[in-house]
Amino acid sequence: MNAPEENVLVVRRSLLDQLGNFHGLNFEPEKYLAALLSRGNNFFSPRVQAEDDPTYKQIIPYALLAFENKVLYYVRGKKAGEQRLVAKGSIGIGGHMNETDESLFALNEQAAGVEREVNEEIKIDTQFEDRIVALLNDDTTEVGRVHLGIVHVFDLAEQKVEKREAMITNLAFLTRSELMARRESLESWSQICVDSLDRLLS
Repeated sequence: MNAPEENVLVVRRSLLDQLGNFHGLNFEPEKYLAALLSRGNNFFSPRVQAEDDPTYKQIIPYALLAFENKVLYYVRGKKAGEQRLVAKGSIGIGGHMNETDESLFALNEQAAGVEREVNEEIKIDTQFEDRIVALLNDDTTEVGRVHLGIVHVFDLAEQKVEKREAMITNLAFLTRSELMARRESLESWSQICVDSLDRLLS
């Protein structure tokens, strides 16, 4: 029996162009989010098609888990859903918004959807505050061309995090200098975030 087809939340690239396309991080997410999360501007598309169609951007919550001056780091194992990122280091946790995430269509509700996504991969056993800090776009890579990131920071009260999924390996909280030492082994979105980490965490 075949697994059910996954449908993921997308927007048309032309909408991003209208709002103002950019490369890397954009620290004015409020200028974009109302339009991106408006029911009239987004819809669900089969993931298998969206992954190969750069006329659409898949909306990806990308959460950085921070404790004091350190950020959670991990390596994507062989069981990762996005095979193009296997064996890459990352500081972002999250994934596609699909049709089970009913509460996408307002900022506070979108945050609840993000927490569900993160909780599928990571167990957070402490209090935290979730804030949206930036949008992330990178059209220079095959993966980046079809994705648009909403960068969240989870400010953790304690350093209490465990993995839930097999695709999460080498879990550790690292400082910016430790992450910079590993920069070349990071996926491109994490490289972009590490380069501006002080601003993201401020």
